[in-house]
Amino acid sequence: MAKASDEASQMSQDGPEQADGSGGTRWRRFALVAIPGFVAAAVLGGMTTQGLLAASFAVSGDSFKMSADQLRGEGFAQYGDVAESVDGESRPVGLSYTESAELDNLCMSSLWELPIGEATLVITAGENNPVEGSSMVIDIEQLQGNAEFSQMEIGRDASTLDKVDGAQGPAGGFGMQSDTITVDEMELTSWAVTAGTLRLSGLGLAVQPGNNECF
Repeated sequence: MAKASDEASQMSQDGPEQADGSGGTRWRRFALVAIPGFVAAAVLGGMTTQGLLAASFAVSGDSFKMSADQLRGEGFAQYGDVAESVDGESRPVGLSYTESAELDNLCMSSLWELPIGEATLVITAGENNPVEGSSMVIDIEQLQGNAEFSQMEIGRDASTLDKVDGAQGPAGGFGMQSDTITVDEMELTSWAVTAGTLRLSGLGLAVQPGNNECF
């Protein structure tokens, strides 16, 4: 699968803060957009074997939205990749790995164009007990929220990332990682999500007429 060579990332915040000396980094407002890069066939094969590759299937032609009151993750890594859809289009994404994650009050929505008009698939979970996921991989197009990281590394070579097993990208590619990640008021747009396991407590699913997306 061909990869784009441009690297672009954007972080928007009111101002960075250093945490209480424990190696944590906090942004009052954090925004992430995709960082495209190269991934060798050998790396792709190895990640597929380990069940960590988000791009192991062709994505649909539509992105979807996810929001949560809070995401808490252990082991975080991110680098640029490309999501391929069945219509032949390639979309740059930030391929984001989390070893284990909990999400409070999760909402996922997909806006559909149907012959009778717009409709929205809405999935909710985790209102009373958090959604739990392991080996989560998210093809992120954009992420916003209030974020805090511990032992954060930004600009590390993607091929040397070691916070999440199997989450290594192309040599020379831009990467970032941290021991933990916490995002309050999370809002993200994604093309795909995979997980080793995903436990949705208090699951609700509805197809609603009109535009009723999570945000």
